[in-house]
Amino acid sequence: MARQPCVYILASGRCGTLYTGVTSDIIARVYQHREGLIKGFTSRYGVMRLVWFEMHDTMDMAITREKRIKQWDRDWKLNLIEHANPGWDDLAIGFGFEPIATTKIMDSRLRGNDEGTR
Repeated sequence: MARQPCVYILASGRCGTLYTGVTSDIIARVYQHREGLIKGFTSRYGVMRLVWFEMHDTMDMAITREKRIKQWDRDWKLNLIEHANPGWDDLAIGFGFEPIATTKIMDSRLRGNDEGTR
C-alpha cells in the first residue's frame, strides 16, 4: 500500500479503550503501536487493535478529520466503529499482521507500569 494520509482508531478490545490518530503510513504506524515502539497512552493501556480507518487525499484533510473525531463523545466513536466494523475485527490482519494474543496486551500493560507510568 502506498503512503497516504489516514485517520485511524485503535482499541484495546470490543468497546474498550480507544485511541484516535493520524498518519501518512498506516502499516508502519500500526506496526509501531503493536510492537510498543510508541511510548505513552497506547502502550500503557494495550491499545493495539486497528478497528477503523479512513484514507484522505491530503494530510490537512486527515488532520482536520482526526481533530473532529477526537472532539466527539465516546458513543459517537463507538457508532462510527460499529457501522464500519460491527464485529470489531482487527483490520490490521488484512494488512498481513498476525492476530494479537491477549497475553501481548497484558504484557504491554505491565511494561507500562514498570516504566513508571502508573
